[in-house]
Amino acid sequence: MKKYIITGLLIWIPLAITIWVLHLIVTTMDQTLTLLPFEFRPELELFGRIVHIPGLGVIATILAVFLTGVFGSNILGQRLITFWENLLGRIPVVKTLYHGVKQVSDTMFAPGGQAFRKALLVQYPRLGCWTIAFQTGQPGGEVAAHLQGEHVSVYVPTTPNPTSGFFLMMPKSEVMELDMSVDDALKYVISMGVVVPGSKGNGRGTQPSEGER
Repeated sequence: MKKYIITGLLIWIPLAITIWVLHLIVTTMDQTLTLLPFEFRPELELFGRIVHIPGLGVIATILAVFLTGVFGSNILGQRLITFWENLLGRIPVVKTLYHGVKQVSDTMFAPGGQAFRKALLVQYPRLGCWTIAFQTGQPGGEVAAHLQGEHVSVYVPTTPNPTSGFFLMMPKSEVMELDMSVDDALKYVISMGVVVPGSKGNGRGTQPSEGER
């Protein structure tokens, strides 16, 4: 009996979590319809009650993002965006928040960006303990001036929630670049090591010396 219960849980738990996450995403995106005036909302009247059509908010959000991208790609759109950013730059608190978030998003989503493009193997929180990390760039500015040798900026995610973690600047010689995709590395972290990704080969990074281990 115990065997059958465990088998049933292994079938239902992933399905239930997937449905819950999709429901959360669709419900959240559907809230964008509340920005429209009531008379313009695409809703149906059924048996005297207003019925919300699920999924329309998702389509509206994707369409709005697409049209924004088209608008921002032409000369007029770029000028208006520049004007808007300059206007926000004059507001003290908004300036710091907006430009900080913009720099992060530009680094992560830009076509030529290198953030979260490499999965690494690093020793953390002490020598001899290994964990998965992601390269986010290289130290720069005044920070780099105080570091001796070549360093890399890495993000060490927590398990099973990879959205929180630690930012570290480590010597490049102490990290190993893994021959696996970022998606596979994230699955490895989220599953707490249960889902082992199929590695295409050994790490391409520099192997730490015996003394460092």
